Amino acid sequence: MVVDTGSSLSWLQCSPCRVSCHSQVGAVFDPAASATYRSVPCSAPECHGLLSATLNPSSCSVANVCIYQASYGDTSFSVGYLGKDSLSLGSRRALADFVYGCGQDNEGLFGKSAGLIGLARNELSLLSQLGPRLGQSFSYCLPTMVSTGYLSIGSYNPAQFSYTPMVSSSLDDTLYFVRLTGVTVGGKNLPVRASAYTGTPTIIDSGTVITRLPPDVYTALSNAIVAALKRYKRAPAYSILDTCFRGTVKASAVPAVNMVFEGGATLKLAPRNVMIDVDDATTTCLAFAPAGRLAIIGNRQQQTFNVVYDVAKSRIGFAAGGCS
Repeated sequence: MVVDTGSSLSWLQCSPCRVSCHSQVGAVFDPAASATYRSVPCSAPECHGLLSATLNPSSCSVANVCIYQASYGDTSFSVGYLGKDSLSLGSRRALADFVYGCGQDNEGLFGKSAGLIGLARNELSLLSQLGPRLGQSFSYCLPTMVSTGYLSIGSYNPAQFSYTPMVSSSLDDTLYFVRLTGVTVGGKNLPVRASAYTGTPTIIDSGTVITRLPPDVYTALSNAIVAALKRYKRAPAYSILDTCFRGTVKASAVPAVNMVFEGGATLKLAPRNVMIDVDDATTTCLAFAPAGRLAIIGNRQQQTFNVVYDVAKSRIGFAAGGCS
């Protein structure tokens, strides 16, 4: 499953895949084989709650089954039936009535995942449904291709993290907004005004790969990286990545980049968090892009860090070395 803090509804691919299912690792879930699966009727409050959970209205099948539509910023989407089933985590049954989507048309950039775990703050998210039993917090470490990560719901060790407060925004009260206060390259602050950071609302999102920085901050970061890597030949832009270099950039050549948040919490980025190989590794690009109306701390920059979302205390914590 894809772990997504930027959306609320959890869903998985379900047979008979009436329209389209992408290739996934493992068998596609068959609700007909589950003695505990029930369809959610159109009159149920969970069905009416889909508008706030997905920002898309629900619809109703001829058999009076609630239909959901979940869409994402990269144009990926899932459409299917809303259902309930028994959810177990490890060896313990966590919920008898877990509400989730049973996807019948799932298209886009989901890789070979079976579906998506929604961890935002809407009442239909996995966190909200598990919160009364396990606590209003979760943590994870997003691994590299050669390491193993984790997702933990509930209690955590608070002493290992440095924290930044969650901040509110009128844009969406289900997302995790934070306040980025500075970026340093090689130990030096980028030459931008403080207002360059605060003028664009910022969320942290495990479901977005590339971090989007406020435009002035991004331009200053790009200029600093180009100056530090001046011995490398530039390459054309690759999709949204416009600071690119030919060949593979050696890790030792990449300057230290730190992202500093309100309260002092800092992501001290390793070269793998700063640069990304693209185009069959013939090009290396800065793994950042300029933001539009919303800045995003993406998963490339979070990779190998322990990250905790303590919703009860309204804070997000970072700790290095979670799954190196």
